[in-house]
Amino acid sequence: MGSIIRPLGLLGGILLAGCSPEGAERTEEAIPVVAETVRLLPEQTRIEAIGTARAVTSAQLFPETAGRVTRVMFSAGDYVQSGQPLLELDARQERLAVDAARVQVREAEQLLGRYRRIEDTGAISESQIEAGETALDSARVALQQAQVALADRTIRAPFSGHIGLTDVDPGDRVSDATAIAQLDQRSRLYIDFPAPEEVFASLREGQVVEAVAFSEPGTTRDARIISTDSSITNDSRNFTARAEISNSDDRLRPGMSFRVTFTRNNTSRPSVPEEAIVWGGEGSHIFVVRDGKAVRVPVTITSRRDGQVLVDGKVNARDRVIVKGVQKVRDGQAIRLVRPTRVPAEDVELRPSGQYEAGNDGG
Repeated sequence: MGSIIRPLGLLGGILLAGCSPEGAERTEEAIPVVAETVRLLPEQTRIEAIGTARAVTSAQLFPETAGRVTRVMFSAGDYVQSGQPLLELDARQERLAVDAARVQVREAEQLLGRYRRIEDTGAISESQIEAGETALDSARVALQQAQVALADRTIRAPFSGHIGLTDVDPGDRVSDATAIAQLDQRSRLYIDFPAPEEVFASLREGQVVEAVAFSEPGTTRDARIISTDSSITNDSRNFTARAEISNSDDRLRPGMSFRVTFTRNNTSRPSVPEEAIVWGGEGSHIFVVRDGKAVRVPVTITSRRDGQVLVDGKVNARDRVIVKGVQKVRDGQAIRLVRPTRVPAEDVELRPSGQYEAGNDGG
């Protein structure tokens, strides 16, 4: 019977040895992990709006006076220079008025000249000389008025730019309410777009936004904010912002629609790599390193950006978050920080096509 007791005692000793404190220490061996320092980044809100373009300088051209059109001196799409004549009205009466005014000026000059020659003889009074001077001034003013009336019979470009379509032809009668054509200086464009009230303080002059024309969905252009409206509309709670965009390639037109996007920096939040996030039954959490142990910290993801996630939780900027080995640790687990390993690039030998290793005949 003693022979039976001895094997049982030996088995009990083995079981006790497996439950000894030394065995417990081995199960609590520190887990190697890689950790990174938490960074604070501003949370960004991306805002989109639809804007409409207009030329930096634009004018609808109208005649100064009524009359019959004698010549149209432009075609739609022409680039015209400032002061270039665009349209002429019948000006026969105005030319006659200018000629008559010139005659009146010459007569007044001749009369005043005669008065000056006999002024010293006492044959003429001072009041007669003054009357002659006044008559000459009046004649000159009448000439200027006649010249202005004649100039108004020709419509000229008020600035350089591209002119649009016209419905006016020679022989048409027009008035000062008849639209001749639209003239645009479109080397630069303004884009007016509505922005929500909450970004009024952050959208400032000089800020760059992205503008994509609906006609060019694959082309993004930089537009610079030049001004914002001074009030908020009551119905939509928006305000109008104006951005300026270059159109040096002349591919854009006034009236085009643009999708305008910009970002607003909000409150700074802790930023951690995406691989540091662990999902469980209670939601998402991360493990931070504190006193050589992994501490579980519940977090809420607020946004994502370029492989990083911004989180809301009890995380400090000086904390170190576990990014590799996170699946092996638990709350309170002892950890050991290691540096991330880099996989060395393998040497690859390139051979020309058709060259085989020695002894490999394909058989």
